[in-house]
Amino acid sequence: MSFGLAARRAASVYAEIGVESGVSTADPHKLILMLFEGALLQIGTAAIAMDSKDIPTKGTATSKAIEIITNGLKVSLDYEAGGELAERLGALYDYMTQRLLYANLHNSRPALDEVARLLNELKGAWEEIGTYDQANR
Repeated sequence: MSFGLAARRAASVYAEIGVESGVSTADPHKLILMLFEGALLQIGTAAIAMDSKDIPTKGTATSKAIEIITNGLKVSLDYEAGGELAERLGALYDYMTQRLLYANLHNSRPALDEVARLLNELKGAWEEIGTYDQANR
């Protein structure tokens, strides 16, 4: 095994441990922020891959972003407690998923950028909620 390969493997394992330990110690609010960050990271990766015509990486990153949105952010919604807001967020997450599928199939940077913008706006609002909660404890 070359040094470069060993270093990449070590970095990968370290990153996995860092994420896992971050997840195990995070409160629910932080976990949602981590989901937003993960989805945004994957969309950024897909955009770079799209620009460089790296189709396998684009597809993988887009699939991971969809997975995070569908099985992370959307699943975490509490429709009973959240009422209409949860319903609207669920519909927005479905829309984002559709746009990501479109972006992947049609190599559409505008669709990727749109989803990134929407996620950034939601992430910013979520961060504000955390700031408000911290100030009122």
